[in-house]
Amino acid sequence: MRLTILGGGGFRVPLVYGALLGDHAEGRVSHVTLYDEDPARLTAVFRVLADQAAAAAATARRAASRPGALPAPSVSTTTDLHEALRGADFVFSAIRVGGLDGRAADERVALAEGVLGQETVGAGGIAYGLRTVPVAREIARAVARLAPDAWVINFTNPAGLVTEAMAEVLGDRVIGICDSPVGLGRRVARVLGARPQDAWIDYVGLNHLGWLRGLHIGGRDELPRLLADTAALRSFEEGRLFGPDWLRSLGAVPNEYLHYYYFNRDTVRAYQEAEQTRGAFLRDQQRGFYAEAGRDALPPGAALAAWDRTRAEREATYMAENRQAAGAGARDDDDLESGSGGYEEVALALMRAIARDERTTLILNVRNRSTLSVLDGEAVIEVPCLVDANGAHPVAVDPLPLHAVGLVTSVKAVERAVLAAAAGGSRSEAVKAFALHPLVDSVGVARRLLDAYAAAHPGLDYLR
Repeated sequence: MRLTILGGGGFRVPLVYGALLGDHAEGRVSHVTLYDEDPARLTAVFRVLADQAAAAAATARRAASRPGALPAPSVSTTTDLHEALRGADFVFSAIRVGGLDGRAADERVALAEGVLGQETVGAGGIAYGLRTVPVAREIARAVARLAPDAWVINFTNPAGLVTEAMAEVLGDRVIGICDSPVGLGRRVARVLGARPQDAWIDYVGLNHLGWLRGLHIGGRDELPRLLADTAALRSFEEGRLFGPDWLRSLGAVPNEYLHYYYFNRDTVRAYQEAEQTRGAFLRDQQRGFYAEAGRDALPPGAALAAWDRTRAEREATYMAENRQAAGAGARDDDDLESGSGGYEEVALALMRAIARDERTTLILNVRNRSTLSVLDGEAVIEVPCLVDANGAHPVAVDPLPLHAVGLVTSVKAVERAVLAAAAGGSRSEAVKAFALHPLVDSVGVARRLLDAYAAAHPGLDYLR
């Protein structure tokens, strides 16, 4: 199979390639094409992947456990989108329109107005969506022309919104993925003494706006047992982040991103007091990595070593402001371990299920159809899906509780306003998107946000 990664110079691409190196089954990915507009970033990531392949080959030789083992997937790079798409069986979309400079600006503008600027939630997510949706639609049209039989797996944030934009063109052949639900399910299962693969996770919502409402092992829901145990709740990240009393009030464990909603003032204050925003931190950190990995005459293994160091620091500081606001402490070692089942493992499992008809269940971003009655059939939601050679099929779930209905329908209305603004170049729809969001408290603030974002991002000139 041939895999194309759009945004192939992105920092997390080696995670995907590392997962591919561990797949030795028939019908595996044999070639990876990296597409990016930045040749220097492509060069740096290509070197990391070459180091990964060399390390995997050396390990296999030492183990001598797989005589005649298949070679690592070959890798090519290109800055031509059409060249990248032709012949692809799967396309991973992992672009970042505006780069990390854009993310830092999104955060800065929002915080100046006293509202959240996170890249997928609130004002920052709206600004990012307004920049990204037009590009995502262009990519979807290019895939439809040049690789009509390919499946698109969308990593691009805001993942639910971007997946819905691409689905307008590609229908069910685009599927959005995120590692937050699988990470949450893994942590809850671990606390309950179960293997994640043995558990059925009742999870429902939108991307970065969902709730784990049950964890079934052998047909029995074990979540009530967890909610009754204060010490157990305090032993994992979401329990410390939200607090046992609030989890018991909800009767569910929220996705970590709901901390921005439930503890908004605390989080905004922590972000305002931080020395750097998350986007600015990642921008500066990754500049150092790309400069190091792009140096001439780099010795073997040096690019991978630089990437490993940078990734370790990145993971350790993930959602640091939220944990500070909640007094949750440092991340657990299990969540920092490489190969712990992140989004690259979800992507690999999804490809295997489709390409080999290896049926499985995954939490994915797909069109609603009739799954949630409060939303129309085209709305992209995040729920467990049965996956086979025909794609991802959302399973039936219980209705949302009223507190979740309010948030889900409000945020979906915001996403629809972003889609309308991007389609028609409508400033009024863009203002509406900001003003309707639960974390933006004034139409006046919404108008000022759009003015400031338009000044910061030339890519928003299309809004009139």
